[in-house]
Amino acid sequence: MTDPQVGVTMLGLFVITIFLGFPIAFTLIALGVFFGYYAMGDHVFPLLVQRAFGVMSNDVLIAVPLFLFMGYMVERSNILDRLFHSLQVSAKHVPGSLAVATLATCALFATATGIVGAVVTLMGLLAFPAMLRAGYDVKLSAGVVATGGCLGILIPPSIMLILYGAMAGVSVVRLYAGAFLPGFLLAGLYMVYVIGRAIINPKLAPKLPKEQSDVPMRMIVKLLVTSFFPLAILILAVLGAILFGLATPNEAAAFGALGSILLAIGYRQFTFTRLKEAVYLTARTAAMVCWLFVGSLTFSSVFSYLGGQGVIENFVLGLNMTPVTFLILTQFIIFLLGWPLEWTEIIIIFVPIFLPLLKHYNIDPVFFGILVALNIQTSFLTPPMAMSCYYLKGVAPPHVTLNQIFAGALPFLFMVFVSMFLVYVFPQIAMWLPNYIYR
Repeated sequence: MTDPQVGVTMLGLFVITIFLGFPIAFTLIALGVFFGYYAMGDHVFPLLVQRAFGVMSNDVLIAVPLFLFMGYMVERSNILDRLFHSLQVSAKHVPGSLAVATLATCALFATATGIVGAVVTLMGLLAFPAMLRAGYDVKLSAGVVATGGCLGILIPPSIMLILYGAMAGVSVVRLYAGAFLPGFLLAGLYMVYVIGRAIINPKLAPKLPKEQSDVPMRMIVKLLVTSFFPLAILILAVLGAILFGLATPNEAAAFGALGSILLAIGYRQFTFTRLKEAVYLTARTAAMVCWLFVGSLTFSSVFSYLGGQGVIENFVLGLNMTPVTFLILTQFIIFLLGWPLEWTEIIIIFVPIFLPLLKHYNIDPVFFGILVALNIQTSFLTPPMAMSCYYLKGVAPPHVTLNQIFAGALPFLFMVFVSMFLVYVFPQIAMWLPNYIYR
């Protein structure tokens, strides 16, 4: 076989090993070293060391553990129940108020954590039973929690956008500015859908009893001041410092990590045990990301050396697609990859295959990254992976089936496609803010 054929074989073997359940990071390293030794001999070992050193010394990735730590500390501050209750009574006159409050809580909490499993699990323990007790439809309630918890992948400060920025070599600050409006557009579409269904069929989301909704305005203000505003101020301070150039993402992430500790102290929830848990979870997740980067860079270097990247580029360019067709094709492929894979594998392994082609089609990598971030929402909701649905099933009451959760998430999946269509048709939804701030 020629070297390009060996490269394509290498990619095919990787896909097969994924479905066999081997660890992704170490599979990438093993295949990279094995085929690299075939292609370049002993030089593959210095290549592996260089890629590992490059990942560990990448300044962009410093923000990852800091934002993770911020998220884990906020999660352990036990403010989610207060936040949910304050938003619930504030939206008492809105149809489907519990579901709307759940989505608003998910959106705000997701900006503080960006950890899908944590948001879905906590809201599954808090909001899901509350909606069921209020007589809400099981499928609608499950869909609200499962989809709302995924917003942290898109809404800044998103860990996914940091990883994409490192892979694509684009500014994380511009990515954050670009994702801001699409993120809240998607959250808004979720809310509009819930309100619409509650108006059409009130039985799906009954109004709260008077004793639960009859809260004086003075008490509502007090609840918002003590639960909503402290977290909102922390998030706005972090994002504002990044977007307006007052601090780099790394500096803002460090400020956010410190702010999360102060928040936990302010709510009298700070203990050494919780600090130790947050540090441990941060180290574990950051180590996983680093190993994925090392494996991906080693694999892609050998893959390109063998000519595999050239084969894919020539094949795609030979199709003579328009930029719109190319975008639709790549997003469809990413959507399909979301069925068996998690978002980290898609971003670190497969998205870099498309990145060199963006220049040929004159597509802004920031715009492409926002579309990918929107698309990645589907990977948490589409079986067989559908991690968000499995997180919810793990904490849901026994009578709630996995099929009900899948069925509940399906209409919200359609909202993701609507948001992607709007961004396709009106690119300024994603590009106006970064172009306005950083022109």
